[in-house]
Amino acid sequence: MSTIASNKKAYHDLFIESELEAGIKLLGHEVKTLKTQGADLKASYVRVLGNEAFVLNINIPLYKKAGDIKDHNTTRTRKLLLKKSEINAIIGALSRKGFFVVPLKIYTKGDIIKIKIGVGKKKKKYDKREVLKKRQIKREIEREAKVVRRTARG
Repeated sequence: MSTIASNKKAYHDLFIESELEAGIKLLGHEVKTLKTQGADLKASYVRVLGNEAFVLNINIPLYKKAGDIKDHNTTRTRKLLLKKSEINAIIGALSRKGFFVVPLKIYTKGDIIKIKIGVGKKKKKYDKREVLKKRQIKREIEREAKVVRRTARG
C-alpha cells in the first residue's frame, strides 16, 4: 500500500469517528497523474446525490505528457464506488448536525487506486489547543526517556 496523497488538515480540523475505503472513478490520464505527481485533498469533501456518492474538489493536475486534453477540469466531481449500505451510512452521518465526510488519503492497493474517506465532527478551537498540548507533552516525555536511556548505557 503506497500513499499518493493525504489530507492532514482533516485530522487537524475534525475528530474522525469512522473511516471507509472506496474506489474512485478516474480517467486514464488522472491515474497516471496520481501515480507520478499526486493530488491535493485540502478543500475536498464528499456529497451524496441521489443514490450515489461523489467527491468534490480533489485537485488532480493535468498529466504533463498527456498533450492537449480539451475541457480538462482539475477539480471535477468524481464518483465514489461504494456499496449501498456504505452510502446509507454516509447519508446518516451527513444528516447529523456538525458532521462532515471528507477524503483522508488516496493510496494504491495493488494496481488499484483507493480513497479512504472519514466521517468526523468539527473540532472547536480549544480542542485543537488541547491536542497540541498533549502532543507537546508526549514529545517532552519521549525526549526525557531518550536522555535517561543514553545515560544508563554509558
